Amino acid sequence: MRYDRCRKLFSKFEHLKDLKILICGAGGVGGYALECLYRSGVKNITIVDYDTFDITNQNRQIGSEYTGEKKVEVLARLYPGITPVDMKITNENIISLNIGHYDIVIDAIDDLDAKIALIKSAHPKIISSMGAAKRIDPTKIRIESIWKTNTDPLAKKVRDRLKKEKFNGDFKAVYSIEKPVKCEMGSFVGVTGAFGFALCSEVLKDFV
Repeated sequence: MRYDRCRKLFSKFEHLKDLKILICGAGGVGGYALECLYRSGVKNITIVDYDTFDITNQNRQIGSEYTGEKKVEVLARLYPGITPVDMKITNENIISLNIGHYDIVIDAIDDLDAKIALIKSAHPKIISSMGAAKRIDPTKIRIESIWKTNTDPLAKKVRDRLKKEKFNGDFKAVYSIEKPVKCEMGSFVGVTGAFGFALCSEVLKDFV
């Protein structure tokens, strides 16, 4: 059967199937987090994004062959049963996501303002992706407290904003200790995809 090998690995597989997950961001990181969760037997997934696929996404994003189409609509076709939400997250509209409904929130957003709004609203049940672009070595990926992250410029911006807004909570972050390559808009699926898989792994590890 389809999930036989997952059942052998995850002793709490029946509970895993009931997990309610919200993924915010459907790009090079969020798409692979979705892929990993879906293939592992998680079906109650909502994915939020407002963007459309562009040809420049085709080096790293699942569904990007459908250029010009909404990311969440394409992913809803590729992963039947998930719930797509076409929305740009802001401080004003984040309440409409009904975050309390979910067991875990995955943050795969690039926009700093939206990221901070989501972290503050979803804490403590959030795991957040930091910067995956401009890197080529997936073995440098780490998962730990946001306050212990280092090297990653986006993580520093997140920490600084949270301190400024007097946020005292803690949550896990996926980040890389690899120094970013000096280039403009460079990205590699070997790292962005690995970030998504790391997010998925962090979610599923409690079900072994």
